[in-house]
Amino acid sequence: MADGGGLMAQRSFLSDILRRVAGSGRIARTRQNDGESDLVTLCHNLMDDQGEASGLITAKRILEHYSGLSAENKALFFKGIVDAFGVDDRALQVAIDAWSPGDVNAARTLHFAAEPRSQELIRCINRVPGATARLVSMRADLLGIMGKSEKLRGLDEDFQHLFGSWFNRGFLEIHRIDWSTPAEVLEKVIAYEAVHEIAGWDDLRQRVGDPDRRLFGFFHPAMPSEPLIFVEVALTEDIPGAIAPILSRERTRIEPERARTAVFYSISNCQKGLHGISFGNFLIKQVVVELQRELPELSTFVTLSPVPALRKWAAGALQGDDPLLSGADRKTLAALEEGARPEPDVAVRLAARYLTRAKRPRGTAYDPVAHFHLGNGAVLHRVHAEADLSPRGLSNSWGVMVNYLYDGDQIETHHQAYATERSIAASPKVRALAGD
Repeated sequence: MADGGGLMAQRSFLSDILRRVAGSGRIARTRQNDGESDLVTLCHNLMDDQGEASGLITAKRILEHYSGLSAENKALFFKGIVDAFGVDDRALQVAIDAWSPGDVNAARTLHFAAEPRSQELIRCINRVPGATARLVSMRADLLGIMGKSEKLRGLDEDFQHLFGSWFNRGFLEIHRIDWSTPAEVLEKVIAYEAVHEIAGWDDLRQRVGDPDRRLFGFFHPAMPSEPLIFVEVALTEDIPGAIAPILSRERTRIEPERARTAVFYSISNCQKGLHGISFGNFLIKQVVVELQRELPELSTFVTLSPVPALRKWAAGALQGDDPLLSGADRKTLAALEEGARPEPDVAVRLAARYLTRAKRPRGTAYDPVAHFHLGNGAVLHRVHAEADLSPRGLSNSWGVMVNYLYDGDQIETHHQAYATERSIAASPKVRALAGD
């Protein structure tokens, strides 16, 4: 086995060399291209450059120039890339002419000939140390612009294709985040919290520093100070049915050894530029493994999850002819005044039916949080009314929250059933609520 410290030192040494190469010659290159502001031209230079050192310099200049562009000019840059770095039609036609059924090598040649040159451009830019994070940020810009231009969807597919390889589960590293974690990372936890807002450093301290709290982050080696996903965990004695007692600063703390339940109460995807990129399944199972390693007394692993699309679905179902709403449901919802919510028994019944039956065209759960946990092998365990009375909780789901149960050896079985048969695992109580 190679020495870990020596390997890290080698990586650091090589990274330092690359940074120096990318930074060296900057004056000479700047003088050579003094006044050059056409990023698309720089991209052509990068693709045509056979020298690795000079290519690093050009790629670095592309990133530097891009960061200074206005939103309008970024949109023009993206459109320029689409126009200039598409498929090489001549090479593709040659590959098509050479292909015949059963010719594996010709089929492979055809596959690579059909790849747009924009993908290789992104790969070339990514050779610069630190470029991966900047490319993720670039795609976040693209997503913000793309809705206004159908033309850019192909470029986004290029990013998705490459990021799907670069950020697959095998590259992710799990680390516990605590009060000794560098402030740079802790600040990002505050900024990226997407479920239950962290109200400053004192609030963060209790989430990462209290003895009955844990926080884990998934990181990528190319972005070591940027969490991709983080998971907040409460150690409790029982399964909770509301979020306020978990977030309260006045709650009664318990010693970790007394806990029998681990509650995943907030899971945040941190990078807008990685929207739609799958990190694979079983992320939560890895957190379970980490917790069990430290606290073998833990026996129950559940979430306390929002139902973010419940009210949106109900509003659409009420306007349409969705058979999941009964006549009584329609009458109840239609009678609700602005800002009012249905009675608790009605809310949990609608939520159970929505979570177990509402599907997207591909057959997956309509609710994005349900889709995530079911894909990770969880069981829809309990539905709670009036569990999140925050403005966001009321706006999204009338305050309804859900426990998804991660049941040890059944995780893989449930994951497989959902992945192959779109089968939603739910407890008998939830099935009864749904009317099954």
